[in-house]
Amino acid sequence: MTEAVLKSGNPAVAQPTPIPLRELMPWIIFGGLLLLLAIYFVGAEEGATSLVPGMYVHEFVHDGRHLLGFPCH
Repeated sequence: MTEAVLKSGNPAVAQPTPIPLRELMPWIIFGGLLLLLAIYFVGAEEGATSLVPGMYVHEFVHDGRHLLGFPCH
């Protein structure tokens, strides 16, 4: 292999093949929906829009709310 590199000047480098957008789109949509769900639970899961009764979700994400700038009290 060393001789081949010395003769040609370039080693054989494998080029990555691009992933087509039609194969990435379902994962992009899935990730976006997960992101929206996470933002809902961190930012709006309390009061009139609450999906889970009680304060369990609020207390679980309480510090994250403040870190992201969502007021909660």
